[in-house]
Amino acid sequence: MWKQVDKFVYEIPLGAKEGMRVPGRVFASETIFKQAEADKALEQVVNVATLPGILRYSLAMPDIHWGYGFPIGGVAAFDVDHGVITPGGIGFDINCGVRLLVTPLTEEQVRPKRGALLDVLYKEVPSGVGSEGFIKLSVRELDKVLEMGAKWAVEQGYGTFEDLERLESQGQLKGADASKVSKRAKERGLEQLGTLGSGNHFLEVQKVDEIFDEAVAKQMGLSLGQVTIMLHTGSRGLGHQVATDYIDVMLKASKKYGIKLVDKQLAAAPFKSEEGRDYWAAMQCAANFAWANRQVITDYIRKAFAKVFGNEIKDKITVIYDVAHNIAKLEKHMVDGMEREVVVHRKGATRSFPAHHPELPSIYENTGQPVIIPGSMGSSSFLLVGLPGSMEQSWGSTCHGAGRVMSRKEAIRKGNYGTLMDSLGEKGILVRSAERETLLEEAPEAYKDVDEVVHVVEELGLNRKVARMRPMGVVKG
Repeated sequence: MWKQVDKFVYEIPLGAKEGMRVPGRVFASETIFKQAEADKALEQVVNVATLPGILRYSLAMPDIHWGYGFPIGGVAAFDVDHGVITPGGIGFDINCGVRLLVTPLTEEQVRPKRGALLDVLYKEVPSGVGSEGFIKLSVRELDKVLEMGAKWAVEQGYGTFEDLERLESQGQLKGADASKVSKRAKERGLEQLGTLGSGNHFLEVQKVDEIFDEAVAKQMGLSLGQVTIMLHTGSRGLGHQVATDYIDVMLKASKKYGIKLVDKQLAAAPFKSEEGRDYWAAMQCAANFAWANRQVITDYIRKAFAKVFGNEIKDKITVIYDVAHNIAKLEKHMVDGMEREVVVHRKGATRSFPAHHPELPSIYENTGQPVIIPGSMGSSSFLLVGLPGSMEQSWGSTCHGAGRVMSRKEAIRKGNYGTLMDSLGEKGILVRSAERETLLEEAPEAYKDVDEVVHVVEELGLNRKVARMRPMGVVKG
């Protein structure tokens, strides 16, 4: 049913399944495509192609694997006037995203103290299932977080306004309306600001071990052997509850507006309907909470480094960039030779704008948007930049990570804690985590080869590699 139409492009034609409105496309190597065939991810690509108002293709990036509604790695754009919005195209962890920080320290300076550093980071950044932060918000103050995002955190002293310039959308979606977020969602968020969470969320101390583009790396403040910090977390219980609340709303809306669903997990409403606009406003609130969360944790990271390396280091740790993964955004793209505003859903996918795009900060105007691709625990991570090919092929999108090849349950069943710890130790990686099962879930064997995933997006012309980072120490929930 699927056919290879280019070296790294697989396509299922329009009409292969009843109700398809556009073809499906998967960007993958032969190995990755076979991995995707092993679960239901390819079927989900086809299902997404049946949604009203979808434009051009139902897409999946090379980190594709089975998800809720959309596959992880799924990307789709919808017509503003005739298309839909669906929580299944965004996910439960709204604006789960990655932030990359750079320090002035080298590997040689950090390695002798990394055990102490990880101990402080583990203490300073609350992690684990249901973890509570040090910030206790009133409902009124939480509403400000939901509508202001990272800007709220900076105004409270967590970081600087210079940080905001290096966040996607400056860390604030301005269509957020806190009144559209349920009481239960707010209750779950009141004590979780500044927390890492569990699962695939992490805080990683890394070293730059290869530079691919010297000029761009230098502009970003990166050099060989330099120490970076990668932060991966999202909107915590608040975002999960927003998704849960509005999936129920969308199931009713699908019937109300006569939207035929091939999968209930794709429950949707017209973007311009009352239900669609309400979810749009609540989703943006959750996204803003996630940006505020990563901003607060950034401040905690700086303070942790200051405790180990001296107070003067705190102001020298800078943000390279912060990207969202699970999100929908209104963007301008070329459709049939005309620029149009469309609703782009990215589910486990990263925005990847090229140089000179109007949404880029001035510092990256000539380089393209930084794209941060974490590997699995124990493997490399990459810093890329967006290229024009992403606008032409994927609605300005690319992969978001390595992508799973094992479910969490399978990884726990097949894994061995002692073997995993020995393997990480041999690679010189220290770990701090509250749960053994969390580490087994995130073992390198549970993920695709991140080098292969990155190779695909680079060969397709979506991105260009700038630098590779290897882990020195990892904090997980």
